[in-house]
Amino acid sequence: MNIGQKLKNTRLTAGLTQESVAGKIGVSRQTISNWENDKSYPDIVNVIALSNLYSISLDELLKEDLKMVEYLQQSTDVVKSRQKLSKLILVITYLVIWVLSIVVFWLGGNQDAMGYSLVVFYFVLPISILIISVFIGKGDGWTNVKWLMLLFFGIMNMLAPYFTFSLSNMIAFDKFNMPDTTGFLSGIICAAIGIAVGSIVKAVAERKSDPSHNPTSK
Repeated sequence: MNIGQKLKNTRLTAGLTQESVAGKIGVSRQTISNWENDKSYPDIVNVIALSNLYSISLDELLKEDLKMVEYLQQSTDVVKSRQKLSKLILVITYLVIWVLSIVVFWLGGNQDAMGYSLVVFYFVLPISILIISVFIGKGDGWTNVKWLMLLFFGIMNMLAPYFTFSLSNMIAFDKFNMPDTTGFLSGIICAAIGIAVGSIVKAVAERKSDPSHNPTSK
């Protein structure tokens, strides 16, 4: 028996209509109909939701339907690829902003030290860290490295003044200085706030989408 027929049979056994199932898992009635008529497949998140709703194990639901298993595998691979691309884009975006900030200093920003410091060190870089950290906090796929990004942002925030004003002074006075760790701490704080906000936003969104916490879906 294919997945569509199994979904229909288990729904009928549970005494549910397509409309009620659609409301409980947050999709349209037409989507439920398409799944039951094998016009499309549910993704892994919806398969789990249906399994819980119909009180049927995933193994029993997917048994012998090789096409469905293959579809879920491909879907999972696509999701993982998108997550990796998303993470790469976020990191590259910050690095581009960071590099441009350094370049601007050496192209003339050092002529107005006060103005450059206020714009770059107190606005551009902190805001960039905060915004990107929010996306990291609310994004999927960062579970194992989310808090390691604190070190990344802390180090980069510390190196920004080091490769601008500190390096300029070292060249002018022919001496070597160590980076100021103040920037490291402020970078970590900005990133921590952003990740925490993003994590809260994600948790609230997941709670709202959970049928068990949605009174209108009961």
